[in-house]
Amino acid sequence: MNNRVRVVLLAMLSLCVTVACGASLATAQSTKDKTAKTEKTAKTTATTKQGKAGQNNYTDTFATEEYSTTGENPYVVLQPGYQLVLDGKEGKTDVHLEITVLDETEEVDGVETRVVEERESKDGILFEVSRNFFVIGQRTNSVFYFGEDVQFFDKNGNVKSTDGSFRSGVDGARYGLQMPGIVLVGPRYFQEVAPGVALDRAEHISTTEEVATPAGTFQNALKVRETTPLEPKLKEFKFHAPGVGLVKDGPLELTKVVDPR
Repeated sequence: MNNRVRVVLLAMLSLCVTVACGASLATAQSTKDKTAKTEKTAKTTATTKQGKAGQNNYTDTFATEEYSTTGENPYVVLQPGYQLVLDGKEGKTDVHLEITVLDETEEVDGVETRVVEERESKDGILFEVSRNFFVIGQRTNSVFYFGEDVQFFDKNGNVKSTDGSFRSGVDGARYGLQMPGIVLVGPRYFQEVAPGVALDRAEHISTTEEVATPAGTFQNALKVRETTPLEPKLKEFKFHAPGVGLVKDGPLELTKVVDPR
């Protein structure tokens, strides 16, 4: 092979290598750009989701501990025989609510719970009866809510619905937090964790409220805003007095306390 041919072949070989390298570099850069774009998109999506979660950051999982079915924390009394009676008007309808701690316990999700009955009447006719299941944590003094059996009645006294009933450990439901043992302004938590059935949430607004009711005026009451993702437009406010419990629930106000302590 003469020198001229050898030079031509070397030139062609060099050109092929240059083109191949250029193509490889272009491909690598393209892959790098796509990867960076994907990572940026993923990061943006994660940040967006995190921001949305931050706006609705309610605690929904609570550590297990040893429980008691009798006792009290600053805003909830679980002594058998203890009763709160509230009355008020919803529009033109007279509403009467009795909340009674029964001398009954029931096992729910492997835990012995205290039964608290709520009986609500409208214009003197029984409207709803619910059996609620509560415990008090021995370590935190927090009151936890393990579910409820609900019955709604028609005007003839017949059960027409059990909507809202749930029990921790059944169909994906878990127990929620009814009231922390130490109450501060700001905490947000789920009281009920039953997907698609009951998802009430609570947020502490104030601990210095004065609430006047027919049963008396209460100082340093806890104001709680309750919402649920099942009804995004629904918002209710409840007031709990230290050593007493619920003293105002929307239009309902405390009219009587039965205290066996």
